[in-house]
Parts: sequence; C-alpha cells; structure tokens
Amino acid sequence: MMEIAILTRGPGLYSTQSLYKACHEQGHKPVLVDYSRCSLILGHDGAKIFYQGNQLSIPDGIIPRIGATFTQEGAALIRHFEWLKVPTTLPSRALVQARDKLHSLQRLTKKGIDVPVTVMAEPGVDLRLIEEQVSGFPCIVKTLESTHGLGVKLVHNHLELKQCIENATKEEPFFVQEFIAESKGEDVRVFIVDGQVVGAMKRVAKAGEFRSNLHQGGMAYNARLTPLGEAVAIRAAAALGLGVAGVDILESNRGPLVLEINASPGLEGIQKVTGQDISGHIVRFMDKLIQEFEEEE
Repeated sequence: MMEIAILTRGPGLYSTQSLYKACHEQGHKPVLVDYSRCSLILGHDGAKIFYQGNQLSIPDGIIPRIGATFTQEGAALIRHFEWLKVPTTLPSRALVQARDKLHSLQRLTKKGIDVPVTVMAEPGVDLRLIEEQVSGFPCIVKTLESTHGLGVKLVHNHLELKQCIENATKEEPFFVQEFIAESKGEDVRVFIVDGQVVGAMKRVAKAGEFRSNLHQGGMAYNARLTPLGEAVAIRAAAALGLGVAGVDILESNRGPLVLEINASPGLEGIQKVTGQDISGHIVRFMDKLIQEFEEEE
C-alpha cells in the first residue's frame, strides 16, 4: 500500500473526493493535505515540510490540485516535494508554464501548434495594429489570470477596445485574441492523462453568451474527436510538460485551434458527461510514476 497525498484546499470538492475514492479502490492510502497550510523549511540538513505544526510524513507520491490564486505557493510546495524525490502528477515547472497564459501560447506556437491570433496589449498601443492582427471585430479581451470564463470580454467595436486598453493597469495585463465566429460558441475540453486522451466533452454556450464554460451556464455533451483533434490535444499537453491536462480546442476554418490548457482541470463535468473514470486514470498514472522512480533508484 502506497501513501498518496492529494494537495487540495477543498477536501469536500467533487474532484478531491473522486481522487480519494480512486486511491482507495486501487489499494492505496490517500491523505488530504491543504497546501495553503504547509511551511517549507530549508536548512543545513536539507528540505522539510511542516503541516499544521508537525513535520509532514513524506508520501510515496503527490497529486496536486492547485487553485489559480495559489499558483506560486503551490509550485513552491511541489518543488519542495521534487527536491525530496517524491513523484508528482504535476511538475512545478509545468504548473507555472500552463498558468501563464501568454507563455503557454508562446510555447504552443513554437511547437507548431495552432492557436487563435493573440496580441499582448499594453496601454498606449496602436489600436489599429491590434484590430488588423485579430481581423477586426468582434474580438476577445482576456486578463492573464482569467479562469472559468471570468475576466473574458467580447469587444464589438473600436470604442469598446479603446476603453479596455485605457482601463488596463500593469497589475492586470491582458491580451486581445481573434474571435472564431465559425465555432458558434462551442469548444471541446479534451482530458489528457499520461499522453492519452481519456475523455472529451463538447461545451456549448447558452443563448446570448459567447463563453462555453460550464461555470458560465454552458451545456456539455460527450464528444468524439477526429484523429487530428486528438493528436493536437496530446501534442499541446506534451508541449507544456503536463501529464494531466484539460486542453480546450476550438474548431476553425483553418483546423483545430488550442484555446488554452488547464493544469488542474476539474473532474466533475468530464466524468459525468463521458462516464469515464478519469480519477482512476490519474491514480494509475501516479502508480506508473512511482514505479519508474523506484526503478531509477
């Protein structure tokens, strides 16, 4: 029996409970650790982790579920576990890369993976440049920290874009992205575990809404990917070093475009829609990582 630490701030969340159950079903001992209450110790005798006032027993592996507002703290904790040679389903570097939306798009593009045309916007930028690059209006304006569709706007004209630029601050930079009209408010969330597609769901925006996120009232259906769509999703996750990922894909006239990648994707929607045991796949991936580590020792 191996001890698997699930790093989470929400012990009662569906995703946490599903992973906890999957660990039990596969004969492991799951332990829930609130990553926001961990203290990292560095000294002459190496690295230690204290949790709720006591030194944390080092688990055989960790499954991080790091919230967007705790990216840097979560990455620091994962890095500590990596230093202690504990296998993780989410490497610290991959988490940081995926959460930086512009950086992740840069890496995808560098690997030859198509994304919507994107312009990093700064106050004082020539609006004509932006409008020309994103093929006019409407276009999408996103903050770099947007999640669940929040911080995402559909801009319809020059005046609205000008207001967005003028309201920008250095503390909350954003980028402008082309609007893919032919996607008709639909995208596909592809769930990748260990380089394989283990589930996919089509998300459809509610009437009058352009965002397909379930948190914004979108509906979800089981999806069947084309071989090209499947290959793009697998390549996208690999480009960011993610063994577990939610890859969001838009269908466009020029083929599938990767909208963004989630390093800690929720499990409830995808499992209920597809009927797939995604949590079981993640725990088996954890088993594989632990076995590979033991063979290397």
